[in-house]
Amino acid sequence: RRKVDSEGRRFQDRWKVEYFFTEIENHCVCLICQETVAVYKEFNVKRHYQSRHSTYDKLTGHDRSEKLKQLEAVLIECVMKMVENICPEKKQEFANICLARNTVARRIEEISSDIKRQLTSKGVDFDFFSIACDESTDLSDTAQLLIFMRGVDDEMNVTEELLDLQSLTDQTRGKDLFVSVSSAIDDMKLPWNKVTGIITDGAPAMVGERSGLSTLICNKVIEEGGKAIKLHCIIHQQVLCAKHLKYDHVMKPVLKTINFIRSKALCHRQFKQFLLDIQAEYEDVLYHNDVRWLSRGSALQRFYSLRKEIGEFLETKGQPMRELSDPIWLADLGFLVDITKHLNVLNTSLQGKDAAVNQLYSHLKAFGTKLQLFIRQLSQTQPNTIHFSALQEIMNSFPQDNISAQTSRYAADIASLAGEFKRRFQDFAAIEKEISLFSSPFSVDPDDAPDQLQLELIELHCDSELRSRHQQLSLVNFYRQLDKRRFQEIRTLAKKMLSLFGSTYMCEKTFSAMNFNKNRVRTRLSDSHLHDIFHLQD
Repeated sequence: RRKVDSEGRRFQDRWKVEYFFTEIENHCVCLICQETVAVYKEFNVKRHYQSRHSTYDKLTGHDRSEKLKQLEAVLIECVMKMVENICPEKKQEFANICLARNTVARRIEEISSDIKRQLTSKGVDFDFFSIACDESTDLSDTAQLLIFMRGVDDEMNVTEELLDLQSLTDQTRGKDLFVSVSSAIDDMKLPWNKVTGIITDGAPAMVGERSGLSTLICNKVIEEGGKAIKLHCIIHQQVLCAKHLKYDHVMKPVLKTINFIRSKALCHRQFKQFLLDIQAEYEDVLYHNDVRWLSRGSALQRFYSLRKEIGEFLETKGQPMRELSDPIWLADLGFLVDITKHLNVLNTSLQGKDAAVNQLYSHLKAFGTKLQLFIRQLSQTQPNTIHFSALQEIMNSFPQDNISAQTSRYAADIASLAGEFKRRFQDFAAIEKEISLFSSPFSVDPDDAPDQLQLELIELHCDSELRSRHQQLSLVNFYRQLDKRRFQEIRTLAKKMLSLFGSTYMCEKTFSAMNFNKNRVRTRLSDSHLHDIFHLQD
Protein backbone atom coordinates (compact mmCIF):
# COMPACT_ATOMS: atom_id res chain seq x y z
CA ARG A 1 0.00 0.00 0.00
CA ARG A 2 1.33 3.43 -0.91
CA LYS A 3 2.13 5.65 2.09
CA VAL A 4 2.11 9.40 1.45
CA ASP A 5 4.20 10.10 4.55
CA SER A 6 7.11 8.23 2.99
CA GLU A 7 7.06 10.14 -0.30
CA GLY A 8 9.16 13.06 0.98
CA ARG A 9 6.59 15.74 0.00
CA ARG A 10 7.69 19.33 0.54
CA PHE A 11 6.04 22.70 0.93
CA GLN A 12 5.98 24.70 -2.31
CA ASP A 13 6.71 28.44 -2.02
CA ARG A 14 4.13 29.28 -4.70
CA TRP A 15 1.39 28.04 -2.38
CA LYS A 16 1.88 31.22 -0.34
CA VAL A 17 0.52 33.49 -3.06
CA GLU A 18 -1.84 31.02 -4.68
CA TYR A 19 -3.53 29.64 -1.54
CA PHE A 20 -2.28 31.82 1.35
CA PHE A 21 -0.49 28.94 3.06
CA THR A 22 2.84 28.91 4.90
CA GLU A 23 5.07 26.33 6.56
CA ILE A 24 5.51 26.32 10.36
CA GLU A 25 7.49 23.57 12.09
CA ASN A 26 6.92 21.05 9.28
CA HIS A 27 3.18 21.83 9.16
CA CYS A 28 1.27 23.36 6.26
CA VAL A 29 -0.70 26.21 7.90
CA CYS A 30 -3.40 28.42 6.41
CA LEU A 31 -2.59 32.09 7.00
CA ILE A 32 -6.28 33.02 6.94
CA CYS A 33 -7.78 30.59 9.47
CA GLN A 34 -4.57 29.06 10.97
CA GLU A 35 -5.76 25.52 10.30
CA THR A 36 -3.28 22.87 9.17
CA VAL A 37 -3.36 20.43 6.27
CA ALA A 38 -2.19 16.95 7.16
CA VAL A 39 -0.17 16.19 4.01
CA TYR A 40 2.03 18.39 1.81
CA LYS A 41 -0.21 17.78 -1.20
CA GLU A 42 -1.40 20.54 -3.52
CA PHE A 43 -4.81 18.91 -3.95
CA ASN A 44 -5.44 19.13 -0.19
CA VAL A 45 -4.18 22.71 0.05
CA LYS A 46 -6.19 23.82 -2.96
CA ARG A 47 -9.37 22.10 -1.72
CA HIS A 48 -9.07 23.85 1.66
CA TYR A 49 -8.62 27.23 -0.01
CA GLN A 50 -11.44 26.83 -2.54
CA SER A 51 -13.94 25.42 -0.04
CA ARG A 52 -13.33 28.01 2.71
CA HIS A 53 -11.62 31.08 1.30
CA SER A 54 -12.70 31.33 -2.35
CA THR A 55 -13.69 34.97 -1.76
CA TYR A 56 -9.98 35.83 -1.92
CA ASP A 57 -9.95 34.88 -5.64
CA LYS A 58 -10.86 38.46 -6.51
CA LEU A 59 -7.41 39.54 -5.30
CA THR A 60 -4.84 39.39 -8.09
CA GLY A 61 -1.36 40.65 -8.87
CA HIS A 62 -0.10 43.37 -6.54
CA ASP A 63 -3.22 43.28 -4.34
CA ARG A 64 -2.77 39.58 -3.70
CA SER A 65 0.90 40.02 -2.77
CA GLU A 66 0.01 42.83 -0.38
CA LYS A 67 -2.65 40.66 1.25
CA LEU A 68 -0.08 37.91 1.73
CA LYS A 69 2.27 40.36 3.45
CA GLN A 70 -0.59 41.54 5.64
CA LEU A 71 -1.51 38.01 6.72
CA GLU A 72 2.13 37.16 7.43
CA ALA A 73 2.45 40.35 9.47
CA VAL A 74 -0.57 39.32 11.55
CA LEU A 75 1.03 35.94 12.19
CA ILE A 76 4.31 37.58 13.22
CA GLU A 77 2.42 39.97 15.46
CA CYS A 78 0.82 37.04 17.25
CA VAL A 79 4.24 35.49 17.76
CA MET A 80 5.63 38.79 19.07
CA LYS A 81 2.77 39.11 21.54
CA MET A 82 3.57 35.65 22.81
CA VAL A 83 7.25 36.58 23.12
CA GLU A 84 6.30 39.78 24.94
CA ASN A 85 4.36 37.79 27.51
CA ILE A 86 6.99 35.09 27.99
CA CYS A 87 10.32 36.93 27.65
CA PRO A 88 9.79 40.65 26.92
CA GLU A 89 13.50 41.44 27.14
CA LYS A 90 14.08 39.33 23.99
CA LYS A 91 11.39 41.00 21.90
CA GLN A 92 13.76 43.01 19.68
CA GLU A 93 16.00 40.01 19.09
CA PHE A 94 13.05 37.94 17.89
CA ALA A 95 11.91 40.80 15.65
CA ASN A 96 15.27 40.84 13.87
CA ILE A 97 15.33 37.12 13.13
CA CYS A 98 14.61 36.01 9.59
CA LEU A 99 13.04 32.55 9.49
CA ALA A 100 13.11 31.97 5.74
CA ARG A 101 14.05 28.41 4.86
CA ASN A 102 17.21 29.25 2.93
CA THR A 103 18.33 31.72 5.60
CA VAL A 104 17.98 29.15 8.38
CA ALA A 105 19.83 26.53 6.32
CA ARG A 106 22.64 28.98 5.57
CA ARG A 107 22.99 29.91 9.23
CA ILE A 108 23.20 26.26 10.25
CA GLU A 109 25.91 25.70 7.63
CA GLU A 110 27.88 28.71 8.89
CA ILE A 111 27.64 27.68 12.53
CA SER A 112 28.67 24.12 11.64
CA SER A 113 31.68 25.41 9.69
CA ASP A 114 32.69 27.61 12.61
CA ILE A 115 32.44 24.67 15.04
CA LYS A 116 34.63 22.61 12.72
CA ARG A 117 37.21 25.42 12.57
CA GLN A 118 37.25 25.61 16.36
CA LEU A 119 37.67 21.84 16.62
CA THR A 120 40.55 21.93 14.13
CA SER A 121 42.19 24.65 16.20
CA LYS A 122 41.80 22.61 19.38
CA GLY A 123 43.10 19.49 17.65
CA VAL A 124 46.50 21.12 17.16
CA ASP A 125 46.94 21.18 20.95
CA PHE A 126 45.93 17.55 21.55
CA ASP A 127 48.64 15.37 23.05
CA PHE A 128 46.47 12.27 22.65
CA PHE A 129 43.05 11.40 21.31
CA SER A 130 40.86 8.38 20.66
CA ILE A 131 37.88 7.76 18.39
CA ALA A 132 34.48 6.11 18.76
CA CYS A 133 32.85 4.71 15.62
CA ASP A 134 29.42 3.29 14.88
CA GLU A 135 27.47 2.74 11.68
CA SER A 136 23.75 2.69 11.01
CA THR A 137 21.39 2.99 8.03
CA ASP A 138 18.97 5.91 7.74
CA LEU A 139 15.49 5.92 6.18
CA SER A 140 16.90 6.56 2.71
CA ASP A 141 19.03 3.37 2.99
CA THR A 142 22.27 5.36 3.22
CA ALA A 143 24.85 3.94 5.61
CA GLN A 144 25.92 6.69 8.02
CA LEU A 145 29.25 6.29 9.82
CA LEU A 146 29.56 8.40 12.97
CA ILE A 147 33.05 9.26 14.20
CA PHE A 148 33.44 10.91 17.60
CA MET A 149 36.74 12.17 18.96
CA ARG A 150 37.95 12.54 22.56
CA GLY A 151 41.14 14.56 22.86
CA VAL A 152 43.31 15.77 25.76
CA ASP A 153 45.76 18.68 25.73
CA ASP A 154 48.75 19.33 27.99
CA GLU A 155 46.55 21.07 30.58
CA MET A 156 44.35 17.99 30.95
CA ASN A 157 41.42 19.68 29.18
CA VAL A 158 39.19 17.01 27.66
CA THR A 159 37.31 17.68 24.41
CA GLU A 160 34.63 15.21 23.29
CA GLU A 161 33.08 16.20 19.96
CA LEU A 162 31.68 14.85 16.71
CA LEU A 163 34.63 14.49 14.35
CA ASP A 164 32.69 13.64 11.22
CA LEU A 165 29.67 11.97 9.69
CA GLN A 166 30.59 9.92 6.64
CA SER A 167 27.83 8.76 4.28
CA LEU A 168 28.52 5.42 2.59
CA THR A 169 26.55 4.67 -0.56
CA ASP A 170 28.25 1.36 -1.34
CA GLN A 171 29.58 -1.48 0.80
CA THR A 172 30.40 -1.13 4.50
CA ARG A 173 33.34 -3.51 4.85
CA GLY A 174 36.15 -2.87 7.29
CA LYS A 175 38.35 -1.35 4.62
CA ASP A 176 35.54 0.92 3.42
CA LEU A 177 35.03 2.20 6.95
CA PHE A 178 38.80 2.64 7.34
CA VAL A 179 38.96 4.86 4.26
CA SER A 180 36.21 7.08 5.70
CA VAL A 181 37.80 7.32 9.15
CA SER A 182 41.22 8.04 7.63
CA SER A 183 39.71 10.81 5.53
CA ALA A 184 38.10 12.38 8.62
CA ILE A 185 41.32 12.27 10.66
CA ASP A 186 43.45 13.60 7.82
CA ASP A 187 41.00 16.42 7.06
CA MET A 188 41.33 17.59 10.66
CA LYS A 189 45.14 17.36 10.34
CA LEU A 190 45.38 15.08 13.38
CA PRO A 191 48.62 13.06 13.72
CA TRP A 192 48.09 9.31 13.72
CA ASN A 193 50.79 8.63 16.31
CA LYS A 194 48.64 10.43 18.91
CA VAL A 195 45.74 7.98 18.58
CA THR A 196 45.44 6.02 21.84
CA GLY A 197 42.47 3.82 21.03
CA ILE A 198 39.31 3.06 19.09
CA ILE A 199 36.01 1.85 20.48
CA THR A 200 33.21 0.32 18.39
CA ASP A 201 29.92 -1.52 18.81
CA GLY A 202 31.51 -4.92 18.14
CA ALA A 203 30.06 -5.50 14.65
CA PRO A 204 32.15 -7.87 12.44
CA ALA A 205 33.15 -5.06 10.07
CA MET A 206 34.40 -3.13 13.09
CA VAL A 207 36.32 -5.77 15.06
CA GLY A 208 37.45 -8.34 12.47
CA GLU A 209 40.89 -9.73 13.37
CA ARG A 210 42.35 -9.20 9.89
CA SER A 211 40.35 -6.57 8.07
CA GLY A 212 38.13 -5.03 10.74
CA LEU A 213 38.15 -1.26 11.20
CA SER A 214 39.76 -1.46 14.66
CA THR A 215 42.56 -3.68 13.39
CA LEU A 216 43.28 -1.44 10.40
CA ILE A 217 43.31 1.67 12.61
CA CYS A 218 45.71 0.09 15.14
CA ASN A 219 48.00 -1.07 12.33
CA LYS A 220 48.05 2.43 10.88
CA VAL A 221 48.93 3.90 14.29
CA ILE A 222 51.78 1.42 14.71
CA GLU A 223 53.13 2.38 11.28
CA GLU A 224 53.16 6.03 12.39
CA GLY A 225 55.08 5.21 15.59
CA GLY A 226 52.20 5.13 18.08
CA LYS A 227 50.19 2.50 19.93
CA ALA A 228 46.41 2.18 20.11
CA ILE A 229 44.13 -0.26 21.89
CA LYS A 230 40.89 -1.79 20.67
CA LEU A 231 37.84 -1.67 22.93
CA HIS A 232 34.32 -3.02 22.56
CA CYS A 233 31.66 -0.61 23.89
CA ILE A 234 31.12 -1.33 27.58
CA ILE A 235 27.36 -0.72 27.29
CA HIS A 236 26.95 -3.09 24.33
CA GLN A 237 28.83 -5.79 26.20
CA GLN A 238 26.70 -5.25 29.31
CA VAL A 239 23.53 -5.65 27.21
CA LEU A 240 24.88 -8.88 25.71
CA CYS A 241 25.66 -10.18 29.19
CA ALA A 242 22.13 -9.34 30.32
CA LYS A 243 20.76 -11.53 27.51
CA HIS A 244 22.71 -14.46 28.96
CA LEU A 245 19.86 -15.00 31.43
CA LYS A 246 17.29 -16.06 28.88
CA TYR A 247 14.57 -17.50 31.16
CA ASP A 248 12.44 -18.25 28.10
CA HIS A 249 9.89 -20.13 30.21
CA VAL A 250 9.16 -16.77 31.87
CA MET A 251 9.67 -14.33 29.00
CA LYS A 252 7.57 -16.15 26.39
CA PRO A 253 4.32 -16.25 28.42
CA VAL A 254 4.86 -12.65 29.56
CA LEU A 255 5.40 -11.35 26.01
CA LYS A 256 2.54 -13.46 24.68
CA THR A 257 0.20 -11.94 27.25
CA ILE A 258 1.41 -8.38 26.61
CA ASN A 259 0.95 -8.84 22.87
CA PHE A 260 -2.52 -10.33 23.39
CA ILE A 261 -3.56 -7.26 25.38
CA ARG A 262 -2.00 -4.61 23.18
CA SER A 263 -2.20 -6.06 19.65
CA LYS A 264 -5.96 -5.50 19.26
CA ALA A 265 -7.37 -2.04 19.81
CA LEU A 266 -10.63 -3.20 21.45
CA CYS A 267 -8.89 -5.51 23.90
CA HIS A 268 -6.34 -2.81 24.72
CA ARG A 269 -9.06 -0.21 25.39
CA GLN A 270 -10.98 -2.63 27.60
CA PHE A 271 -7.84 -3.47 29.57
CA LYS A 272 -7.00 0.18 30.21
CA GLN A 273 -10.58 0.86 31.27
CA PHE A 274 -10.45 -2.18 33.54
CA LEU A 275 -7.31 -0.82 35.26
CA LEU A 276 -8.97 2.58 35.57
CA ASP A 277 -12.13 1.11 37.10
CA ILE A 278 -10.25 -0.82 39.79
CA GLN A 279 -7.83 2.11 40.39
CA ALA A 280 -4.73 0.08 39.63
CA GLU A 281 -1.26 1.45 40.28
CA TYR A 282 -0.46 1.69 36.55
CA GLU A 283 -2.57 2.51 33.51
CA ASP A 284 -1.15 -0.01 31.02
CA VAL A 285 1.42 -2.72 30.30
CA LEU A 286 4.57 -1.89 28.34
CA TYR A 287 5.72 -3.37 25.05
CA HIS A 288 9.09 -5.11 25.04
CA ASN A 289 11.57 -3.92 22.41
CA ASP A 290 14.70 -6.04 22.25
CA VAL A 291 16.71 -3.18 20.72
CA ARG A 292 16.11 -0.76 23.59
CA TRP A 293 18.57 -1.29 26.44
CA LEU A 294 16.15 -0.92 29.38
CA SER A 295 13.02 -2.31 27.72
CA ARG A 296 13.19 -5.86 29.12
CA GLY A 297 13.44 -4.74 32.74
CA SER A 298 10.73 -2.09 32.35
CA ALA A 299 8.28 -4.49 30.68
CA LEU A 300 8.89 -7.19 33.30
CA GLN A 301 8.53 -4.78 36.21
CA ARG A 302 5.22 -3.42 34.90
CA PHE A 303 3.89 -6.94 34.21
CA TYR A 304 4.87 -8.06 37.71
CA SER A 305 3.21 -5.04 39.33
CA LEU A 306 -0.03 -5.71 37.41
CA ARG A 307 0.07 -9.52 37.54
CA LYS A 308 -3.10 -9.86 39.62
CA GLU A 309 -5.05 -7.38 37.49
CA ILE A 310 -3.81 -9.10 34.32
CA GLY A 311 -4.95 -12.47 35.65
CA GLU A 312 -8.43 -11.14 36.42
CA PHE A 313 -8.74 -9.48 33.00
CA LEU A 314 -7.65 -12.62 31.14
CA GLU A 315 -10.24 -14.64 33.06
CA THR A 316 -12.99 -12.32 31.77
CA LYS A 317 -11.67 -12.89 28.24
CA GLY A 318 -11.68 -16.66 28.58
CA GLN A 319 -7.89 -16.74 28.18
CA PRO A 320 -6.64 -17.66 31.68
CA MET A 321 -2.88 -17.51 32.27
CA ARG A 322 -2.15 -20.66 34.26
CA GLU A 323 1.38 -19.57 35.08
CA LEU A 324 0.03 -16.85 37.38
CA SER A 325 -1.20 -19.55 39.77
CA ASP A 326 2.10 -21.48 39.77
CA PRO A 327 4.26 -20.42 42.77
CA ILE A 328 7.50 -21.68 41.22
CA TRP A 329 6.86 -19.77 37.97
CA LEU A 330 5.98 -16.64 39.95
CA ALA A 331 9.23 -17.02 41.90
CA ASP A 332 11.15 -17.24 38.64
CA LEU A 333 9.32 -14.14 37.43
CA GLY A 334 10.18 -12.30 40.65
CA PHE A 335 13.84 -13.30 40.41
CA LEU A 336 14.01 -12.21 36.76
CA VAL A 337 12.37 -8.87 37.62
CA ASP A 338 14.90 -8.26 40.38
CA ILE A 339 18.04 -9.25 38.49
CA THR A 340 17.04 -7.25 35.39
CA LYS A 341 16.40 -4.28 37.67
CA HIS A 342 19.99 -4.54 38.93
CA LEU A 343 21.21 -4.84 35.35
CA ASN A 344 19.22 -1.77 34.33
CA VAL A 345 20.77 0.23 37.17
CA LEU A 346 24.20 -0.75 35.87
CA ASN A 347 23.25 0.15 32.30
CA THR A 348 21.98 3.58 33.36
CA SER A 349 25.19 4.29 35.30
CA LEU A 350 27.25 3.51 32.17
CA GLN A 351 25.38 6.06 30.05
CA GLY A 352 26.24 9.72 29.67
CA LYS A 353 28.67 12.07 27.96
CA ASP A 354 32.25 12.82 29.08
CA ALA A 355 32.54 9.66 31.20
CA ALA A 356 36.17 8.59 31.68
CA VAL A 357 37.05 4.95 31.15
CA ASN A 358 38.05 4.49 34.82
CA GLN A 359 34.60 5.66 35.97
CA LEU A 360 32.82 3.19 33.70
CA TYR A 361 35.13 0.34 34.69
CA SER A 362 34.56 1.08 38.40
CA HIS A 363 30.80 0.65 37.86
CA LEU A 364 31.49 -2.65 36.15
CA LYS A 365 33.79 -3.86 38.95
CA ALA A 366 31.23 -2.84 41.57
CA PHE A 367 28.54 -4.85 39.79
CA GLY A 368 30.82 -7.90 39.71
CA THR A 369 31.26 -7.59 43.47
CA LYS A 370 27.48 -7.26 43.90
CA LEU A 371 26.97 -10.49 41.96
CA GLN A 372 29.33 -12.34 44.30
CA LEU A 373 27.35 -10.98 47.27
CA PHE A 374 24.09 -12.19 45.70
CA ILE A 375 25.57 -15.64 45.15
CA ARG A 376 26.66 -15.93 48.78
CA GLN A 377 23.34 -14.69 50.16
CA LEU A 378 21.17 -16.95 47.98
CA SER A 379 23.36 -20.00 48.65
CA GLN A 380 22.83 -19.89 52.41
CA THR A 381 20.74 -22.47 54.23
CA GLN A 382 18.37 -19.66 55.11
CA PRO A 383 18.56 -17.57 51.92
CA ASN A 384 18.86 -13.81 52.27
CA THR A 385 16.67 -12.14 49.63
CA ILE A 386 16.98 -8.59 50.93
CA HIS A 387 18.19 -7.38 47.49
CA PHE A 388 15.48 -9.31 45.63
CA SER A 389 12.26 -7.63 46.73
CA ALA A 390 9.97 -9.22 44.11
CA LEU A 391 11.28 -12.72 44.88
CA GLN A 392 10.90 -12.04 48.59
CA GLU A 393 7.29 -10.96 48.08
CA ILE A 394 6.45 -14.20 46.23
CA MET A 395 8.17 -16.30 48.92
CA ASN A 396 6.12 -14.56 51.62
CA SER A 397 2.92 -15.07 49.61
CA PHE A 398 3.46 -18.85 49.28
CA PRO A 399 5.25 -19.94 52.48
CA GLN A 400 3.91 -23.50 52.28
CA ASP A 401 5.41 -24.17 48.84
CA ASN A 402 9.05 -24.08 50.03
CA ILE A 403 10.13 -21.70 47.28
CA SER A 404 13.35 -21.05 49.21
CA ALA A 405 14.63 -24.35 47.78
CA GLN A 406 14.79 -22.62 44.39
CA THR A 407 17.32 -20.01 45.58
CA SER A 408 20.26 -22.35 45.01
CA ARG A 409 19.25 -22.47 41.34
CA TYR A 410 19.10 -18.69 41.25
CA ALA A 411 22.56 -18.52 42.82
CA ALA A 412 23.87 -20.82 40.08
CA ASP A 413 22.29 -18.61 37.41
CA ILE A 414 23.93 -15.52 38.91
CA ALA A 415 27.27 -17.36 38.99
CA SER A 416 26.82 -18.12 35.29
CA LEU A 417 26.04 -14.44 34.66
CA ALA A 418 29.18 -13.42 36.57
CA GLY A 419 31.21 -15.79 34.39
CA GLU A 420 29.74 -14.21 31.27
CA PHE A 421 30.76 -10.75 32.50
CA LYS A 422 34.29 -11.98 33.16
CA ARG A 423 34.51 -13.61 29.73
CA ARG A 424 33.21 -10.64 27.76
CA PHE A 425 35.15 -7.78 29.34
CA GLN A 426 38.63 -9.10 28.66
CA ASP A 427 39.55 -6.00 26.65
CA PHE A 428 38.96 -3.78 29.69
CA ALA A 429 40.61 -6.32 31.99
CA ALA A 430 43.74 -6.10 29.80
CA ILE A 431 44.18 -2.44 30.76
CA GLU A 432 43.03 -2.83 34.38
CA LYS A 433 46.53 -2.12 35.74
CA GLU A 434 46.72 1.14 33.81
CA ILE A 435 43.23 2.09 34.99
CA SER A 436 44.14 1.37 38.62
CA LEU A 437 47.39 3.30 38.34
CA PHE A 438 45.53 6.27 36.87
CA SER A 439 42.59 6.30 39.32
CA SER A 440 44.45 5.25 42.50
CA PRO A 441 48.17 6.04 42.07
CA PHE A 442 48.80 5.98 45.85
CA SER A 443 47.45 2.43 46.13
CA VAL A 444 49.77 0.89 43.52
CA ASP A 445 53.06 -0.71 44.57
CA PRO A 446 55.93 0.87 42.57
CA ASP A 447 57.31 -2.65 41.99
CA ASP A 448 54.13 -3.50 40.05
CA ALA A 449 54.26 -0.32 37.92
CA PRO A 450 55.87 -0.04 34.47
CA ASP A 451 59.60 0.69 34.62
CA GLN A 452 59.32 4.27 33.34
CA LEU A 453 56.83 5.14 36.10
CA GLN A 454 58.48 3.55 39.15
CA LEU A 455 60.73 6.42 40.25
CA GLU A 456 58.07 9.06 39.74
CA LEU A 457 55.56 6.89 41.61
CA ILE A 458 57.90 6.68 44.61
CA GLU A 459 58.23 10.47 44.56
CA LEU A 460 54.46 10.74 44.49
CA HIS A 461 53.97 8.31 47.40
CA CYS A 462 56.43 10.20 49.60
CA ASP A 463 54.83 13.61 49.02
CA SER A 464 52.23 14.10 51.79
CA GLU A 465 50.93 17.31 50.23
CA LEU A 466 50.14 15.56 46.95
CA ARG A 467 48.46 12.74 48.83
CA SER A 468 46.23 15.29 50.52
CA ARG A 469 45.42 16.94 47.15
CA HIS A 470 44.49 13.57 45.68
CA GLN A 471 41.87 13.13 48.39
CA GLN A 472 40.48 16.65 48.05
CA LEU A 473 40.53 17.35 44.30
CA SER A 474 38.86 15.67 41.36
CA LEU A 475 41.10 13.28 39.49
CA VAL A 476 41.49 15.62 36.50
CA ASN A 477 42.38 18.60 38.69
CA PHE A 478 44.86 16.50 40.65
CA TYR A 479 46.79 15.56 37.52
CA ARG A 480 46.42 19.09 36.19
CA GLN A 481 48.34 20.43 39.20
CA LEU A 482 51.18 17.91 39.05
CA ASP A 483 54.55 19.38 38.17
CA LYS A 484 55.13 18.80 34.45
CA ARG A 485 58.87 18.12 34.77
CA ARG A 486 58.84 16.13 37.99
CA PHE A 487 55.97 13.82 36.97
CA GLN A 488 56.24 13.78 33.19
CA GLU A 489 55.59 10.04 32.73
CA ILE A 490 52.68 9.94 35.19
CA ARG A 491 51.05 12.90 33.47
CA THR A 492 51.52 11.18 30.11
CA LEU A 493 49.74 8.07 31.43
CA ALA A 494 46.94 10.27 32.79
CA LYS A 495 46.46 12.01 29.45
CA LYS A 496 46.30 8.68 27.62
CA MET A 497 43.69 7.30 30.02
CA LEU A 498 41.64 10.50 29.91
CA SER A 499 41.60 10.37 26.11
CA LEU A 500 40.01 6.91 25.97
CA PHE A 501 36.33 6.37 25.22
CA GLY A 502 34.62 3.77 27.39
CA SER A 503 31.47 3.43 25.30
CA THR A 504 29.81 4.45 22.04
CA TYR A 505 27.01 6.16 23.97
CA MET A 506 27.42 9.41 22.01
CA CYS A 507 27.05 7.50 18.74
CA GLU A 508 23.85 5.83 19.92
CA LYS A 509 22.48 9.15 21.15
CA THR A 510 23.27 10.81 17.82
CA PHE A 511 21.63 8.01 15.83
CA SER A 512 18.47 8.58 17.87
CA ALA A 513 18.69 12.24 16.86
CA MET A 514 19.18 11.15 13.23
CA ASN A 515 15.93 9.19 13.31
CA PHE A 516 14.20 12.28 14.63
CA ASN A 517 15.71 14.70 12.11
CA LYS A 518 15.70 12.47 9.03
CA ASN A 519 12.23 11.01 9.38
CA ARG A 520 9.61 9.82 6.91
CA VAL A 521 8.65 13.33 5.87
CA ARG A 522 12.26 14.59 5.68
CA THR A 523 14.01 11.80 3.80
CA ARG A 524 15.34 14.33 1.27
CA LEU A 525 17.47 15.99 3.94
CA SER A 526 20.94 15.98 2.39
CA ASP A 527 23.88 14.24 4.06
CA SER A 528 25.77 17.53 4.35
CA HIS A 529 22.84 19.22 6.09
CA LEU A 530 22.43 16.21 8.38
CA HIS A 531 26.11 16.56 9.28
CA ASP A 532 25.66 20.28 10.02
CA ILE A 533 22.64 19.60 12.25
CA PHE A 534 24.59 17.02 14.27
CA HIS A 535 27.42 19.49 14.85
CA LEU A 536 24.92 21.92 16.37
CA GLN A 537 23.11 19.32 18.48
CA ASP A 538 26.30 17.85 19.87
